[in-house]
Amino acid sequence: MDFPKTPSFRLDEKRALVAGASSGIGLACAAALAEHGAAVTLSARREDKLEEAATAMKDKGWQVETMPLDVADIDATGAAVDAAEPYDVLLNAAGLARHSPAKETRADDFDAVMGVNLRGAYFLAQAVARKLIAADRKGSIITISSQMGHVGGQDRAVYCASKHAVEGFTKAMAIEWGPAGVRINTICPTFVLTDLTRPTFDNPERRAWIEEKIKLGRAGEVEDIMGAAVYLASDASALVTGTALLIDGGWTAD
Repeated sequence: MDFPKTPSFRLDEKRALVAGASSGIGLACAAALAEHGAAVTLSARREDKLEEAATAMKDKGWQVETMPLDVADIDATGAAVDAAEPYDVLLNAAGLARHSPAKETRADDFDAVMGVNLRGAYFLAQAVARKLIAADRKGSIITISSQMGHVGGQDRAVYCASKHAVEGFTKAMAIEWGPAGVRINTICPTFVLTDLTRPTFDNPERRAWIEEKIKLGRAGEVEDIMGAAVYLASDASALVTGTALLIDGGWTAD
């Protein structure tokens, strides 16, 4: 009896650009892609952190280079992507959060969050897709969104607005780029313990709220996101586009 063959999760001969790769989820996902054979370009604002990560990854025998960029600077980012060979995979983990009650939102905080989470993400996806389509190559674009792209949260009106918008443009781009073989999806984690989120977990009231909402009873770790990144980057997800992969411990189940 012949059985179907499971599609490969390997990423050999694929080029991957990881934005927000200097720490946290972005760095973890970059390691996951490299471990599975991709040639990874690490991108973020902090050049020293990128070089530190690249050195450690090269010590493991992985293919890696760096490209310092601020995704909020869409002209510089677009030019850098345009000057490079097409990327088969984009994983955009660059993000910004400035939380406050909605009635106290400052315009500069609103603009800063939208500049990275929405405007930066939109035009980075556009730049990578343009190169792929011009080269007649298939590819996978992945944005680290959030469970907050599907629900609301305390003091998070601006952040939620930015992530809901990411979910919207992902669906629209999937419709436009599907015929060219360019897939686009989001990964939507719950609260993941990183250096950036530690102040939230250090607040007893916030931590209690988080733990009560997560049905599996624990916060996320970066390792919880890595397998999803490999799946969406690989041929194993060849028919997946325009969708959100929720890694939220059941937060949005009710």
